[in-house]
Formats: sequence, C-alpha cells, structure tokens
Amino acid sequence: MTVVLFGQEHLAFSDTAHAVRLLLLDGPLDLAWKHSGMTSDFIAEMMAPRFRPSRRLYNQLKQDIGYLANELIENAIKFRARGEVVVEALAQTDCVRLRVSNFIDSETAARFQRLLVNVTSGDPGDLLIRQIEASAVATTGGTSGLGLLTLMSDYAVQFAWLFEEDSVHERTRIETYAAMAIPA
Repeated sequence: MTVVLFGQEHLAFSDTAHAVRLLLLDGPLDLAWKHSGMTSDFIAEMMAPRFRPSRRLYNQLKQDIGYLANELIENAIKFRARGEVVVEALAQTDCVRLRVSNFIDSETAARFQRLLVNVTSGDPGDLLIRQIEASAVATTGGTSGLGLLTLMSDYAVQFAWLFEEDSVHERTRIETYAAMAIPA
C-alpha cells in the first residue's frame, strides 16, 4: 500500500476522537451533490454556536464553516468511486477542523495529485488569480482547483491530503484535512 501526503503534514495526523462524525452511505438515497448542501448546513449549525462572542461573528462563522464543509463534501461526492463518504468536524478553541474521507479511482487520484502539486506550490492568492484567468479561456471542463484556492486565499484555510493506494481493489482512499482559524 502506497501512501502520499500533500499540504500541511501536522493536519493529517491530528486527533479527531471528539469530532462529530457523519457517514454518507451510497445506496438507495443515490448520494448526490444535493446532499453536500444539507450536510454542510448541519455541520455549520453544530460548530458555529461554540464561537458566539457576537451575533455578527456567529453568522459569519456559520457561513464560512458551511462554505468550507460544502466545498469538501461536494468534491468528495463528485469525484468519488462507489462507496461511503465520511465527514468529521471538530470545533477547537481557535479553529474548526474537518476531515473528509472517500475512495477515488486511480486515474482520478493521479489527476488530483498533479493538481495539488500546483495548488500547494506557491502563494494561494497569486495561484487563484492565475487559475481564474486560465479558467476564463479554457474550453473544456475539468478539475480547476478554484474552490480549494479560494478557501486557501480568502479564508486562510490550511489543508492536507493523504492518499492511500489500494491496488487490490484498484482504488485510492483520500482523506482531506482542513483547518479554518477562528478570529479572536
């Protein structure tokens, strides 16, 4: 089994023993993008009340946490191989941490790793501007990384991605770790 890590290594090995854990099962509900919105709203409702110094900050945090969770869950659902998606959320005193785990096929894993080489190689703000410009002239769809770059640039979210290749089943488990700081 091959393991590859991108991003902030300390995030990939953080303790999630006290995290809220949600399991999105593939099955009769036909797991789809619409589930990412409902799930991210639930996570935001669970995490934001812990940071309630003011109503304005509470509302902003709820929106920010929901945006982060939605982006990660949507990507997990969109690019997954069949199987469950596991979402863990943890509110700490100074940040909110999320971990989203799912399986992807080997081709998707290789494509995403190539994207991550670019996404993690420079200043997120500069990379975001370049990617917006590139996406404006692109004629084909695909994985642009705009959501991740926006989170890194505009929300100062730190990320780590852990890939564990399972050659027996020809798929890769990906765990996406995110930490969003909470303003003092």
